[in-house]
Amino acid sequence: MSVKKDIMWRIGIVYLGLLLLGLIILGQAIKLQFFQGSKWREEANEVTYKRISIESSRGDILAVDGRILATSIPYYEVRMDLNAKGLVDSVFNSKVDSLSRCLSNLFKDKSAVAYRNELEKARREGKRYYAVVPRRVNYLEMKQIKAFPLFSLGKNKSGLILIEVGRRLKPNGVLAARTIGAINAEGYGVGVEYSFDKDLKGTEGVAMAQRVAGSTWIPLSGEVEVEPKDGLDVVSTLDINLQDVAQSALYRSLEENAADHGTAVLMEVATGEIRAIANLKRNPDGSYSENYNYAVGESVEPGSTFKIPSLVCMLEDGLISLDEKVDTEEGEIFIHNKSIKDSKHEGGHGVITAQRVFEVSSNVGVVKLINKSYKGREAAFIDRLYSMKLDEKVGFDIKGEVKPSIKYPTDRYWSGVSLSMMSMGYEVKLTPLQMLTFYNAIANNGKMVRPKLVKELRLHGNVVRSFPPEVVVPSIASKNTLDKVRRVLQGVVDSGTATNLRNPNFKIAGKTGTAQIAQGSRGYGSEGRRVYQASFVGYFPANNPKYSCIVVINSPSKGAYYAALVAGPVFKEIADRVYSTSLTWHKPLEPNGKFVDLPHSKSGDIKSLTTVLDGLKIPYRLKQEQNNGYVAIDSSSAELLLSKRNIAKNIMPDVANMGIKDALFLLENAGLKVAFKGKGHVKKQSIAAGEKISRGQKVYLEMSM
Repeated sequence: MSVKKDIMWRIGIVYLGLLLLGLIILGQAIKLQFFQGSKWREEANEVTYKRISIESSRGDILAVDGRILATSIPYYEVRMDLNAKGLVDSVFNSKVDSLSRCLSNLFKDKSAVAYRNELEKARREGKRYYAVVPRRVNYLEMKQIKAFPLFSLGKNKSGLILIEVGRRLKPNGVLAARTIGAINAEGYGVGVEYSFDKDLKGTEGVAMAQRVAGSTWIPLSGEVEVEPKDGLDVVSTLDINLQDVAQSALYRSLEENAADHGTAVLMEVATGEIRAIANLKRNPDGSYSENYNYAVGESVEPGSTFKIPSLVCMLEDGLISLDEKVDTEEGEIFIHNKSIKDSKHEGGHGVITAQRVFEVSSNVGVVKLINKSYKGREAAFIDRLYSMKLDEKVGFDIKGEVKPSIKYPTDRYWSGVSLSMMSMGYEVKLTPLQMLTFYNAIANNGKMVRPKLVKELRLHGNVVRSFPPEVVVPSIASKNTLDKVRRVLQGVVDSGTATNLRNPNFKIAGKTGTAQIAQGSRGYGSEGRRVYQASFVGYFPANNPKYSCIVVINSPSKGAYYAALVAGPVFKEIADRVYSTSLTWHKPLEPNGKFVDLPHSKSGDIKSLTTVLDGLKIPYRLKQEQNNGYVAIDSSSAELLLSKRNIAKNIMPDVANMGIKDALFLLENAGLKVAFKGKGHVKKQSIAAGEKISRGQKVYLEMSM
């Protein structure tokens, strides 16, 4: 009996323990539910849900005419929640085969069976953020995917998740690529993209997101708390066509001279708006690309282009006259045992006027004039340079501008030859853009305007903010001084160091600069091992300046290094293109409405030609009545004269003055094999017009350019 009581007592203890445990659990449940429930629910929400930023649409960067220089193209990650509540087994199983076939046909990366197996495996594993395809898709592909079997049922029933990501695109490729710029993942960058990032990126939105796997968060549909605001469009001052000309011309000169790097900048005189800015650096394989903005960030000794600031100082202070005589001796003098030579130092230039000193860029002449003017009062020279803001940054739109270096006589590195060296562009440093700004002021009647790359900011086509021209210095010198300096700059091209830039249609004014480049501790190097920089800076048309331009070519290595031969042709090509495309410079019509000069046109197909001539209201006359075929054009009379070109079988046609498109069409239809060199119109043909030809025969065409 005692054993039975002992067992019952033990069972009672167990029951009591279980009862107490149950009461404790119940008490904790009540406590959690009614007293601590809100706290734990909030913590659970914090773990499962959180607020995330929604990226705004980044604004575009536009050319001055509205064409796109940089834009964001939407791309999408295609993912799938294979554990979505609305995705039932019956629907998934009935659609997975057809969905797999569609994915395989679109991406062609694996078979439909492989797609199906992977989708079924992800379904079994309950994947909540499964990458359906391995790459991002574009907008058109995304629209196709949304129409695929299963996905067409919508997000809830199919589990389809499309995550939009922006990709920055430059439609014009390498044109002004460095100036347009870019930003990396850390938020650092270059160019307009970086300098105007705050305006371009807009304001991020806020939305609720759910954690689906590990640290992966996806936005919840309809849970946007703050809508993102689109970024502003940045309208630049760049002209795509002129940018193309500047970059192409610079590339050719660098390539022809095997130069290390170079820059070319074209600026509108009155406004300071940059129409083109090209920067190219040689790659190890010999090609060239934009990887640094030399126009803004490279500060070097400019050489002879700095002689014009020296001239302005002396004229403005009334210390010289242009017609005074200067003895350049035999092309070499010594200042404190420092040899100063002219490029034409054997025999020198003899006794010439001060104006001629600058036109032929005589180092000896400039040094003699500067020492006569400022020796013993060097501070007056530097103060005059400072008054023209040559010691200050121009304050360009994009970041990275280097401050000029123009030392003062009290500086520790000032020496007995500093005045002489500075007068001809050594012991001073400026960027190409800073030098161009100074010359632009000369062209702009003394008014120095700040160079400008951005014209305005827009939102959905409406102007939000504009950037008008900014005057840095109302006048760098008196009208009398400026008139004399402009006369000198025009003389440089008319009869000085840049006569190869003369143009029969308009006048160019400017200054050549051929400078030796210091090579660190080695100095400027010995004869035969020196490195040079060639530059030309000026404006056009000289009598009524519209544009200023600078071209700098660094380290040409094929023998030619003089500025007129290396940098000058780039300047000339840019100026010629601007002139040919600027209707405001031309007066094509007389007061009576007749053409002053009939435009030149290539010979070619009559239908194409007459369509253009009729559209432009250019007078022409058909020498013989004809409705189709090819014609030659004579523009020597008061109207264009179109004469028929006879095309006969097995007879070589006359393709002179035709464009290559028409010439190729005509000759290849005649069975000939055509080879040509150059561009423009056909200048010569290897088989004379009228000669007999046979199919398969080869003909060589020489083009005009």
